[in-house]
Amino acid sequence: MTVALMWEARAVPGRGAELLAWARAQKLSREPLRRETLRAPQDRVLVITWWDAPYDAELPELPEPEDGLVTRAVHRWRFESVDAG
Repeated sequence: MTVALMWEARAVPGRGAELLAWARAQKLSREPLRRETLRAPQDRVLVITWWDAPYDAELPELPEPEDGLVTRAVHRWRFESVDAG
């Protein structure tokens, strides 16, 4: 089964580039099948990692950024693949 973990944060206004650099520099305790980092307006950063694992597997995730870099707690979602093409 393929599981995707999504991590999304919104930087303090004007600090989007810093949050993006921070997220890209974070190492996980093991390598996923794939990792993609995206950005969006309003200084938002999204990191998606794909894993060959059961849905409820314990998987490494990006931590919360340091205080003062983000406007709110990180949002996290977990999905399982049902169709890949």
